Amino acid sequence: QVQLVESGGGSVQAGGSLRLSCVASGYSFSTNCMGWFRLAPGKEREGVASICGDGSTSYADSVKGRFTISQDNVKNTLYLQMNVLKPEDTAMYYCAADLALGMTAIEALGILSSTGMDYLGKGTLVTISS
Repeated sequence: QVQLVESGGGSVQAGGSLRLSCVASGYSFSTNCMGWFRLAPGKEREGVASICGDGSTSYADSVKGRFTISQDNVKNTLYLQMNVLKPEDTAMYYCAADLALGMTAIEALGILSSTGMDYLGKGTLVTISS
């Protein structure tokens, strides 16, 4: 059974940084795609970043140049390094994982924003103050 557990959320001032982590069990990092999406009150679900087994990545325009997604296959952990944070980044951030093979990182980002992946964690809250 796949389990995803996020951590690393918190409250920081605008311009600050946070690193989110997602420990995955029962899931293969090397053959599938994972990613992060966020939910904020009054806003649509937004796929933030995706990464696939070949190391390819894709980012939402709103976070390009500020966020970096990475994975540690030994630790079975997915990361989201978030720099130059803005108040509009305030949201609940969720880690998600998909079972589909052959997906591209761009396709994975789209799925994060729409129908969602096969598994997701419980989320971690990020609050950015101005």
